[in-house]
Amino acid sequence: MDAGERVPQDVTNELVAIPTDGSAEPRVIASGRDFYSDPRISPDGARMCWLAWDLPWMPWDGCELFEAELAPDGSLGEPRAVAGRDGEESIWQPSWSPAGELYWVSDRSGWWNLERERAGTRENVCPRAAEFGWPHWVFGGSSYAFLADGRIACHYGSGGMQHTAVLDPSTGELVDLDLPHTAVSYPGLVAEGSHIAFIAGGPDLPEQVVLLDFTTRAVDVLQESARIEVDPAAFSIPRQLEFPTDGDRTAFAHVYPPTNPAFRAAEQERPPLIVISHGGPTSESTPTFSLQTQFWTSRGFAVVDVNYGGSTGYGRAYRQRLNGTWGVLDTADCINAARHLAEEGSADGDRLLIRGGSAGGYTTLCALVFHDAFAAGASYYGLADLVPFVEGGTHKFESEYLHTLVGPYPEEAERYRARSPINYVDDLRTPMLVLQGAEDAVVPPAQAELIVEALKRKHLPYAYLLFEGEQHGFRKADSIIRAHEGELSFYAQILGFEPGDPIPRLPIENLPA
Repeated sequence: MDAGERVPQDVTNELVAIPTDGSAEPRVIASGRDFYSDPRISPDGARMCWLAWDLPWMPWDGCELFEAELAPDGSLGEPRAVAGRDGEESIWQPSWSPAGELYWVSDRSGWWNLERERAGTRENVCPRAAEFGWPHWVFGGSSYAFLADGRIACHYGSGGMQHTAVLDPSTGELVDLDLPHTAVSYPGLVAEGSHIAFIAGGPDLPEQVVLLDFTTRAVDVLQESARIEVDPAAFSIPRQLEFPTDGDRTAFAHVYPPTNPAFRAAEQERPPLIVISHGGPTSESTPTFSLQTQFWTSRGFAVVDVNYGGSTGYGRAYRQRLNGTWGVLDTADCINAARHLAEEGSADGDRLLIRGGSAGGYTTLCALVFHDAFAAGASYYGLADLVPFVEGGTHKFESEYLHTLVGPYPEEAERYRARSPINYVDDLRTPMLVLQGAEDAVVPPAQAELIVEALKRKHLPYAYLLFEGEQHGFRKADSIIRAHEGELSFYAQILGFEPGDPIPRLPIENLPA
């Protein structure tokens, strides 16, 4: 929807029972909450569980798990609250075990751990400083599943890496599987008998559909997302970085060194560094197969993919760091990651760059407007003005997302104005590449064009690439190629080097001869 348009007030979410034999009309069996998800029927068909939550909370801030008797006609008995609370405890993936026990993932311990209910008592099945759940952005995700022998196959994240493991719920023993995958993908894993199937990959391993048989220990790759005929030595493998940041705290990142066996940097030369600020902002950068990242590392750039405060994967307290501080804390973490790598000698402190899209584009704009840490940057459809977004410029699910990230609106209207880079474009001092979809309704081109006008007015080097037919995120192959080649050309001209690729030279306004 267009920025400034109010979220429709008649958007209603309900739980509905639909007779599959067509014997009756669909009917509402639960209503009154802003959102419902994950209805699951017990193996004996006698009970049902589900999640519900209300605005202004997102489900990873807090939601509630309910359970009720399920009648043969599809009606529900009196709901019973099992776990969770809006704004205080997040629940992920309620499921029934084959024996009819109710399981779920809760972050009440500070981490998304697997729990169950026995005799009316909640139990943490595997207490661990690890994440067995994910942000509930879409339906159908599954981070664990039951095997026929009573064990639980699961994915969990720890230390910036993701793991596939098997859990014995009777003892709490968790055994990692010896697999090469470091990043798992939505929708997660499923199980049938002694088999599990999931999608996963690694920095030098394209995503695969994997079938694992626990009886024979056979691991079969059913499908690969890509077949890349590239020397494995050309892939940059990241190291996990914990670095100091503001407030005497630390933050996390994946650091990819420049890697290309066909070329060698001059002695003592430190590489330029690209800082990636991921979108979301409640998401997590994982060490997955990314040709975008390898595009940069194979051309002599170091890359740091920052999991700034607010990212998933490091516990509830880390996620909540961003509450009330979006645009400030995430920006500081990105800057501090770059400075740390420059200080340790892994990057050239005079050739620091930052890029990001959507919420990551917002962080990029904040870094370039409010700070002087970078030599240049690239904003992909970055959010420049928070006010239209919070006033109804998005869909119902995210309509009050900024309540926690920035503050209640309109009570904190001044904070929204102060956090919007578009209101401080006269402070711009850094060359910038602006990339924008012409049909973007989430971040309309008008926001990008105000940034461009400020760059023009201040006689700063800039380029503006508007992509016809693209919305919030580029989908066409020619758009993606044009964007990456344009970005490389932009950095090369700003930093003063000649690209090794025969790419078109991007026209840059106000570039000194």
